[in-house]
Amino acid sequence: MGTVRAGFQVDQLWFSAPGGIGTYVRDLPPALTAQDGLDLTLFHCRFPAPGPAWLSGFPTLEIPGPIRTLYPQWDLAGRPKLPPSFDGFEVIHATNPAAVPPVHKGQALVVTVHDLAFEHHPEMFPASWRWLYRAGVRATVKRAAAILVPTQATADDLLSRHDVDPARVHITPLGASLPTAASDPGPALERLGVTRPYVLSVGTQEPRKNLVRLLRAYRQVAPDVPHALVLTGGEGWGDDELRLELDRPGPGAIMRTGHVSDEDLDALYRGADAFAYLSLYEGFGLPVVEAMSRGVPSVVSNTSSLPDVAGDAAVLVDPTDVGEVADALARVLTEPGVADDLRRRGPERAARFTWEVTARATLEAYRVATGAA
Repeated sequence: MGTVRAGFQVDQLWFSAPGGIGTYVRDLPPALTAQDGLDLTLFHCRFPAPGPAWLSGFPTLEIPGPIRTLYPQWDLAGRPKLPPSFDGFEVIHATNPAAVPPVHKGQALVVTVHDLAFEHHPEMFPASWRWLYRAGVRATVKRAAAILVPTQATADDLLSRHDVDPARVHITPLGASLPTAASDPGPALERLGVTRPYVLSVGTQEPRKNLVRLLRAYRQVAPDVPHALVLTGGEGWGDDELRLELDRPGPGAIMRTGHVSDEDLDALYRGADAFAYLSLYEGFGLPVVEAMSRGVPSVVSNTSSLPDVAGDAAVLVDPTDVGEVADALARVLTEPGVADDLRRRGPERAARFTWEVTARATLEAYRVATGAA
């Protein structure tokens, strides 16, 4: 097979809360460039600040224009055209469905739809982004030669809600790439002000992550266990209810670390006795893989794609049932047999998800989209 020349969008690197899409655009390009038969160039809109230093290791193009004007114009009107420097690409890969750039004749548009959370829980998204996502998914359904989704659950969701030929939908699971150190996590925890034992939760602190219910479930368990609850992740939006809940008196100890470095996040995972991820909706859920890969016993929502990711390596719960979540936390923290079983199952399950697997599936989707498969 010949070489596929592809442009890969990395705008999410500049976002204040890059989230899982930020991880996707950071960790997939190195795995893609390791594949034979692919010539990859990264591209982004114009931002006032420089990007991360590692971008200098890739061919990179800048589109003259900010996302505030380009995204809505692309989604609604399919203009303005991409600069002439993009003419040599056979594939244009939009890595966020809020931004669907136009392609010219002979080019294949590939769009990654990470999830449809904005359709299930519109109240949990800022109005401007909710509007963009809706317009972008409509443009994706209309124009994309290939639509990439991270799980079968997301594929089923897309097909049930939109008129899409199933042959255009490709499942490309994500991978965990957070480096695991062998050193004692103690010094990092001390620097962060985190004391053991604790339950860890990781994710942007926004309504969809369901942290208010997690706090309430933890407080039901706290009188019977010595564990604190540690919330790690950048501030998102709409966290007024979370702030109010944090201010309410109750048993136990709750700590917020904010955004931390990869090294500190690894230490937080390795130092935890349990991990809780009660998101109301996810297209994948990378923190679940990161926790399982380190053998951390996990309590995970039974909604959307999360059962696809966790399998039988976590305790699955209804994230809207505070009592059920509290019971699951109590089991993991007080029943050694339950925790030991999850410590064994977690790494085995997590080993299925790697960026190399993602890259191979992505390149195959490129080939199908261009008719080269």
